[in-house]
Amino acid sequence: MTATEWITDIALILIVFRQLREDRLDHKTFLLPLGIVAFVAYSYLDSVPTAGNDLVLIAALMAVGAALGIAGGIYTRIRALDGHLLIKAGAASAILWVVGMGARMGFQMWVEHGGGADDVARFSLAHHITSQQAWVSAFVLMALTEVVTRVATIFVRSRALKATRPVAVLDRTA
Repeated sequence: MTATEWITDIALILIVFRQLREDRLDHKTFLLPLGIVAFVAYSYLDSVPTAGNDLVLIAALMAVGAALGIAGGIYTRIRALDGHLLIKAGAASAILWVVGMGARMGFQMWVEHGGGADDVARFSLAHHITSQQAWVSAFVLMALTEVVTRVATIFVRSRALKATRPVAVLDRTA
């Protein structure tokens, strides 16, 4: 793993740890994780292989990312206080986030340094996965999907909460 990969992976993990402390829900809540995954996608998604079962692998890992992201967004507490929305990632949300991001890091470490390259090559051959780029695309798109679905879930939940908050009525009789 390169220094850039370590930095981006750790930054994505730290985003949720930052949210373990309740804070105001604002634009940076959405833009920071989206910016990081946009950078990662730009850096690593030169192409998306479509031969053999590459798309099946990609779709499967994207589905895992979506499930983790939606669940993480659901297990993030959002509440209204003094006209502002506050956000706090619960333990379940943080665990799901670390599992998703950590799985990618762990897989990469296993393949590069843990002797997993031969196992992945055999699996790829047996399941018609045509290239290393298929694995890269699958894991990058898994992370991208996890981040986007988590952020989207939080956004939808925050809008729903905002819509149900009672509007202050001005007392015009005074």
